[in-house]
Amino acid sequence: MNRPAIAVTGLGMITPAGLTTDTTWDGVCRGGSFARTVPELHGCAVDFACTITGIDLDGAVGGRSAFRMGRYVKFAVLAAREAVADAGLDPAHWDGARVAVVVGTSSGGSAGLTEQAVALERRGPEATSPSGILLTIPSMPAAEIAIQMKATGPSLAPCTACSSGVTALSVARDMLALGQCDIAIAGATESIVFPVAMTGFARSGAAALRDTDGPEGGDPARLCRPFAADRAGLVMGEGAAIMVLERAADARARGAAPRALLAGTGATTDAHHPTSPHPSGAVAQAAVEAALRDAGWRAEDVDHVNAHGTSTPLNDATEAALIGRAYPHRPPVTAPKGVLGHCMGAAGAIEAGLTVLTLQHGIVPPIANLDAPDPGFAIDCVTKTPREVPVRRAVSHSFGFGGQNAVIALEAP
Repeated sequence: MNRPAIAVTGLGMITPAGLTTDTTWDGVCRGGSFARTVPELHGCAVDFACTITGIDLDGAVGGRSAFRMGRYVKFAVLAAREAVADAGLDPAHWDGARVAVVVGTSSGGSAGLTEQAVALERRGPEATSPSGILLTIPSMPAAEIAIQMKATGPSLAPCTACSSGVTALSVARDMLALGQCDIAIAGATESIVFPVAMTGFARSGAAALRDTDGPEGGDPARLCRPFAADRAGLVMGEGAAIMVLERAADARARGAAPRALLAGTGATTDAHHPTSPHPSGAVAQAAVEAALRDAGWRAEDVDHVNAHGTSTPLNDATEAALIGRAYPHRPPVTAPKGVLGHCMGAAGAIEAGLTVLTLQHGIVPPIANLDAPDPGFAIDCVTKTPREVPVRRAVSHSFGFGGQNAVIALEAP
């Protein structure tokens, strides 16, 4: 199929590192973790996370609609506003019927559902919110963005666990290529830093735990260290990233300067285990190879890999081996979860956004808390300080629970 080139013309981000794209980029390039103790998690086995602070979300969303939005919805709305403005577009002057919204999430409004269940149990029906249902529905980020942007084209909420963000971008790209829309507002959002979820991750064995006797002295900011020999589990994060995608020819026609081109995507499913990746990494590697085929690239064309890098023992070992096989020329590798935590369903979109910024700036951010990768890993990890290197083509990996693998290939325009 001869598909049209798809351009990233706008980017919006809100993460633990910053409330905008630029401040997020600056924070990620500094290479320090944003993990901190979270008072609301007092008494939990995991009482720390990378959270978004320094903003009145209701005030930032404004108007009379914030009351009906869960935290994850507010993140998406704010990121979408930044992305649309960054693209130089004005919803007051576009044809809303030709605008699609595709915003993924993994756990959606599970925090809102839990809060409403507790209110019902402790204080009865009158204590619950009239908007209780709206606080839980995974499609509400896409719906609220569509309402604010007067986007009456298709809206979707893909869920492929931690790869939901890349899945959303892939779906949006296909909709543009098939002519189902002219503009796509696409990405992902997540906020599940609340006791039930954090307890679940602790019980699952996936989460990093405080070790006051360890070298980090129990400091949360030192616990997430992707690809380190002593990595001990993930640290939770939250946030959103939204992109505006257009056909490159349409962007040029209106005088827009693309940040990057979405060259290809690939997706596979391990069909192995609900939480553990297949130890061979072969099916995840097939997603990498599919993305490269879709882009028309050879492996050696890849200048940079933005890794999934969760800091869990099995995931990092499997992915490091995959990277060594798939990219034998050893392109520089980063793993933003060391800085931002694991933003779950939003992680793929956030990391794709950071990959776009690497293409623009020629800078690969360092992996937090990493002096050198595990000696058994034959990969070139960027550590301690950002690395300036020409990057024309890059890939970002996203691997989710359920063995859902998604890879996106991005190139400079």
